Amino acid sequence: MHRRTFLLTATAGVAGLTMGLPSRRARAADRPFTFTSWGGALSKAEEDAFIDPFGKLKNIKVVNTSPTETAKIKAMVQAGAVEWDLVDVGGRTVWQGADGGFLEKLDMSKIPNAKALDPKWVAPNGIATSTGATVIAWSKSAFKDAGPQSWADFWDVKRFPGPRGLYKYFYYNYEAALLATGMKHDEIYPFTDEKAKTALDKIKELKPHVSVWWGSGAQPPQLLTSGELAMSSAWSGRVLAAVAENAPVGYTYNDGIAWANWWVIPKGSPYADLAQEAINFALAPEQQEKLLDLKTYGPILSSVAEKADPETKKILVMAPENIKNMLIINERDAGTYMTSYAEKWNELMLQ
Repeated sequence: MHRRTFLLTATAGVAGLTMGLPSRRARAADRPFTFTSWGGALSKAEEDAFIDPFGKLKNIKVVNTSPTETAKIKAMVQAGAVEWDLVDVGGRTVWQGADGGFLEKLDMSKIPNAKALDPKWVAPNGIATSTGATVIAWSKSAFKDAGPQSWADFWDVKRFPGPRGLYKYFYYNYEAALLATGMKHDEIYPFTDEKAKTALDKIKELKPHVSVWWGSGAQPPQLLTSGELAMSSAWSGRVLAAVAENAPVGYTYNDGIAWANWWVIPKGSPYADLAQEAINFALAPEQQEKLLDLKTYGPILSSVAEKADPETKKILVMAPENIKNMLIINERDAGTYMTSYAEKWNELMLQ
């Protein structure tokens, strides 16, 4: 091919790609506004409290899908074919998306309700809309009176015998293991290599007693109900949903690792403005209050949590009596140790 012909072809190709983007966006806009979350109790809570009411308010069709997958968001953005408009992700993805350029930067002037949030729940590319926690849960058939009340108890195989379940990643386990050593909540961060090594050693100590490394939030309640596990780390919403159905599962918020459900907008969504409206809608006190009745994942607004009746307050992360005994995860630090110690973690899992 002659150089001139090559340049003309290349130029035409670039022009075609550039011209193609608006048409792809236009075609995408013909589809419904699409919200994606993790599934299970969380998706149900978000649909009922936020997304479906928002669709009715705007008189638009909305689609709720699951599960969330960061790699899929990246792939959609890179392909210029974004199918999700608003996505519930873990906090680590918020920071990855900012660094990797696959999330829209939020226009805070369009989300005025965010002013009521604690600043730690707001990031340039994402906002927390509800709260949950990774808690200690146990089988009531294994412990009829009370199960472990701290991560130190969880690691104590003599006082609390039986097979354990832990999350299959270093995430949550870094925090739990350090708390099990007796480290105080305010000492867990900032992340350091010394702390990471201490955590890995502590997990290695317990590993012979961990029979399940779970990856799905549905697993811990199921395995505790069946008696296959005596205790497990678990997501609070999944545990609360199981307890509501009279599953023989106990839990404690003591030493719980509090986290939030963060909403983000994939870069290139044709509904980016609508997505920001949806975020603002979800942060309105009246919508946050709807989470109180659902009794799974709780409001991000502490002012709403404080309005709950005494029985409901018992299950809310942001209730003062709970959050004071919990560790709020530092998602930026979590992203660092997950990346820096991925190889060491995989080696530990193979031992």
